[in-house]
This record gives sequence, C-alpha cells and structure tokens, in this order.
Amino acid sequence: MDGNLALLCILTGVINLIGALAYGARIAGVRTRRIAMSFAVFNILVLVSRLSNGFLAPILAKRVENGIAAGHGHDIAGDFHWLMASASVAILIGILLVPTAQRVFSAAIGSMKTRPSVARILLRGISPAGLRLLRDAAVMPAADHLQSVARPKRHLWPMLAANVVAQSLLIVGVFASLYAGYLDPTYRVTASQLSAVINGVATILLFAFIDPHLSVLTDDVIDGKMGEGEFRQVIVWISISRLVGSLAAQALFLPAAWLVARIAAVI
Repeated sequence: MDGNLALLCILTGVINLIGALAYGARIAGVRTRRIAMSFAVFNILVLVSRLSNGFLAPILAKRVENGIAAGHGHDIAGDFHWLMASASVAILIGILLVPTAQRVFSAAIGSMKTRPSVARILLRGISPAGLRLLRDAAVMPAADHLQSVARPKRHLWPMLAANVVAQSLLIVGVFASLYAGYLDPTYRVTASQLSAVINGVATILLFAFIDPHLSVLTDDVIDGKMGEGEFRQVIVWISISRLVGSLAAQALFLPAAWLVARIAAVI
C-alpha cells in the first residue's frame, strides 16, 4: 500500500465514521425530546459525509486515470477492496462510539436551545471546554447492554434489508463506476456518470423506506408506545445493517463494475 492509497483509506474511513456516528443524534433526540433539532443535526452529518464523498471521487478518478495512462498491471481492484475494507472498519468503530456520540449530541442539542447557531456549536466543540466534554463523554458500550440486544422484531426486517442494499450501493456506486472505466477506458466518462444513477437508487431507498420508518419509531417513543431502550436497540440494528452493507459491497464490487462497463458501452 503506497502513501496515496493510505491517505484515501483514511479519508474513506472518516467519511463512513461520520455517517455511522450520525445515528447517535437520533438517540440524543429521544433523550432530550428535541426531535426536530436532532433531525437537523443528523442531516448535517449526513450532508458532510456526502460532501466529503464528493471530494474523494475525483482523487480516485485520478488514480484510475494514472493506471490507464501507465498501461501497467497495477492491481486497481485491490485498491478498491482496501478502500471498502477501511469503510467497514470505520463503521465498526462508529458503532462502538455511538454511546459517546449520543452524549456529545445531547449536549450539543441542549446548547442549541440557548445558542441557536451551528457555527457557534462547532467552534465550542474545538474549544478547551468542548474537548473536556468530549473526554468526559467518551465511553465504550457496556457489556450488559451488548448482551441485552434482542433479535430485531419481524416488522423491522424489511427496513434493515433495505438499509443493507442502500448502504452497499452507496459504497460500491462510485468505486464500481470508476473501475468500470478502467475495464473499458473507451467509455470511462460514461461509466463514471452512471455512479449518480446508482447513488440515486440508494438515496431513494434511504428516504422512501428507511427514514420514514425510523421517524415513525421516533414518534412512538415520544408517544410512550416504545421505550428508549428498545429504540436504542433499533438504532444498533440499523448500524449493524450498515456494516453488513459495507461487507456486501466487497462481493458486489466486481459484478457491479462489469455491469456498469457493459451498460456504458450500449447506452
């Protein structure tokens, strides 16, 4: 692994870590009863993650272009598998850090009541007081909490399955499209543009099947129909399904790249 690939793996990891930690904002919302504000924080984190992904794609494209120009047998596919592995590791770390994240987000959401400014909250986060809060909030998941995670109820399985598909498509979309351009350089620009279609399908799954269901569950907590502990378990399973999706992306990568290359050649 060269230095450039190591940097890309770190960037990929940070992007997916932010996305995994965003679910801590959902838990913080039900704890503070400030649902709208927690959704705003969640959406900001998701937006930062997606924007960062936009910076990652051109750097990866340049690496693929260099491989095509050099005409050597560099293992470009291996590079993408390293990147997907770094995404899985980051998501796993994010799952373990959700208890810490929910404490930090609870404090941030509480501060928004008196200081309704995201910029001020971010600046406070890097201040000495904010760093002390982060240190005090740092905690690993308790063993008894992990053991108490029950099997998800039957009505949750469709949402979890959709999340696995959506997350795998979000991870593999850009990677497969870029590698398709490596497989067939003649249509590499067309192939790269198809990533928007793949990500669009994943986004539809997220906003049409997953977010509405999660919003209903959040309302159930507020109405007293569901306990906070049960809601936390749902968030745990959603995070696990995200991890499963990142692992599934490893298996989908090469078939997806081949399919994108074929579609780019015929459209």
